[in-house]
Amino acid sequence: MGKKRIEERNNLNRGSEIGLVGLGVMGKNLVLNMASHGFSVAVYNRTAEKTREFVEYESIGQKVFAGYTLEELVGLLNEPRAILIMVKAGAPVDAVIEEILPLLEAGDLIIDGGNSHFSDTDRREKRVKEKGVLYLGMGISGGEYGARHGPSMMPGGPKEAYERVRPILEAIAAKVDGGPCVTFLGPTSAGHYVKMVHNGIEYGLMELIAETYDLMKRGVGLTNDELHVVYNKWNQGELKSYLIEITSEIFLQRDDKTQDRLIDMILDEAKQKGTGKWTSWGAMDLQVPTPTVDAAVMMRDLSGYKVERKIAAQMIHGPKTIFKGNRDRFISQLRNALYASMIITYAQGMALLKQASNAYGYGLNLEAVARIWRGGCIIRAALLEDIRTACQKKPGLVNLLMDPHLSEEVMARQGDLREIVSVAANLGLPAPGLMVSLAYFDGYRSAWLPANLMQAQRDYFGAHTYERVDEKGIFHTQWGQS
Repeated sequence: MGKKRIEERNNLNRGSEIGLVGLGVMGKNLVLNMASHGFSVAVYNRTAEKTREFVEYESIGQKVFAGYTLEELVGLLNEPRAILIMVKAGAPVDAVIEEILPLLEAGDLIIDGGNSHFSDTDRREKRVKEKGVLYLGMGISGGEYGARHGPSMMPGGPKEAYERVRPILEAIAAKVDGGPCVTFLGPTSAGHYVKMVHNGIEYGLMELIAETYDLMKRGVGLTNDELHVVYNKWNQGELKSYLIEITSEIFLQRDDKTQDRLIDMILDEAKQKGTGKWTSWGAMDLQVPTPTVDAAVMMRDLSGYKVERKIAAQMIHGPKTIFKGNRDRFISQLRNALYASMIITYAQGMALLKQASNAYGYGLNLEAVARIWRGGCIIRAALLEDIRTACQKKPGLVNLLMDPHLSEEVMARQGDLREIVSVAANLGLPAPGLMVSLAYFDGYRSAWLPANLMQAQRDYFGAHTYERVDEKGIFHTQWGQS
């Protein structure tokens, strides 16, 4: 089918229910998902050939229509129009908005489905509102497969904007117990903030899993086949999750070039797009501790110093990495330590969402957040059902560790977490995610912390004042004069 025939088909089929800009991996699969659910979709990509190939070959037989300019795309849409932008976060999103906004009318809707920083979403909503155009910032999780077969989606903005596209979003979302993994989260940038924290939790969980891998590979000496068996078994119990599932599968994958296991051919430098760092920044702005996320970002940064690490490995020596204990017992303890740390990581993320909701006026329903994370998204896990239940039972829950069930789950495993952290330190293997998860647990349950000494130091060198335990007020001492 050539361009002329595509244009003829478009002319006969004006009135698409939604438009999409950006036919990258996520964009293309979302279009196919929408079309397979019976929706008519108009598409545009900056590279015309990519648009043509997609309509002619990849979406053949579907109600997908090509716009080779943004003007054509807008002309293919029902009014009021709804357009989903799926381009790289940052300047490209602004560029599309500035180009398409003059073509839209009051009441039309722009949806940003990328990983935009929440502050950009706030700015863009104000920008398009000047023309009467609605704006949704919508986080989407699930990767290529999720986009095609059912992602988790986190929209925020005007409620009327969400209601406009709710039938489409609910149809294409992942389903758990018959319910769609999408819901309206709140005004302005609520959706993109929730997606940012989702990604921060994802960073933390991936770091924790990587540490268990290291402890079993370098510490205990497990082979790839044995690692597959361990993670596969873990995925049958309380650790059941998407990340544990794919971790199990990774150890079986063969490299096409060498026929060795692919995992051993992959360079140990972890890349990142910044959302974990944004979570740490956002948490620090609100003074909410998220140490497991922070440690995960730090370790990705450290992995990038490959050349320095290779030199340091020859110069700086630690203990010999030789595990002498009972292997099966250690792996069982490691499973418990990982589960406890996963709960603690989710607790940090949900505590941040609660504080952000208060600070930014999102009005987040944390039960709903946990509910839509149960399917489609990267951090989906059996644990989220317990988290959802905890938030449902006590909507004002300040921290998941204050839930009787979840706190009991951690307390029952804290001995194993402590022993694993001790073994990691004695073996000289880095396990900062596990270590700071334990530190967060111990810090959170401490009625007293040594912060009084810090306040004394601050007052000593900078006259920053302090408060007393025995009376109200702000005090300052001339230190060293008594």
